[in-house]
Amino acid sequence: MMEGSDPEDSSSLEATSANVRRAIQYWLDKSTIHIVPRWILFATILALFFLRIYLIQGYFIVAYGLGIFLLNNFIAFLSPLEDPTDVGGSRDDGLSLPTSSKEGKEYRPFARRLPEFKFWMACTRGVGTALVMTFFSVFDVPVFWPILLMYFGVLFFMTMKRQIVHMYKHKYVPISFGKSKYKDAGKEKGEYGGGMAGSIGQTSGAGMGGGASRRR
Repeated sequence: MMEGSDPEDSSSLEATSANVRRAIQYWLDKSTIHIVPRWILFATILALFFLRIYLIQGYFIVAYGLGIFLLNNFIAFLSPLEDPTDVGGSRDDGLSLPTSSKEGKEYRPFARRLPEFKFWMACTRGVGTALVMTFFSVFDVPVFWPILLMYFGVLFFMTMKRQIVHMYKHKYVPISFGKSKYKDAGKEKGEYGGGMAGSIGQTSGAGMGGGASRRR
């Protein structure tokens, strides 16, 4: 009886884990449009992590590793999908940076190497993992934290300087403002302005005018 129950237990466990993964993916998909609440959640978890670091005065190596991880993801978020210095490859999907004045006049949304949602997901997972690591003493390696802070500051400055130089050299901005919207865009004018409603109104007006002329 015990041998027969093992496959049933394993199948029920797999079904439960599949349902849990499906539910998590469902809520993740629904959260894609809620950008501000997602980043508020990330900021809250990050604040809890630094609060714990401050209270216990330890796990500075974990905080340093988290800082490097977030910096790498931030650079990937700011970088274009295709490296402009890679002249050997060719793309025709419209996601590459413009290479001529004609292409530069076209509107092209900035295609990131790391999209915003994946960037948020990676950062949230990283902070959550770092927060869990602070509950295990094996990760509390004794270090002199001012040295780590100074080294991270220098690394952040040099990395951002290189990224800004790269942006200036290849003339791109990692922000998509969208197409320019002109005044009265989408509004129909003229004889058939207003769509069906306008045409119906004009037809009814013409019919009333014709009836009045006949009555005359």
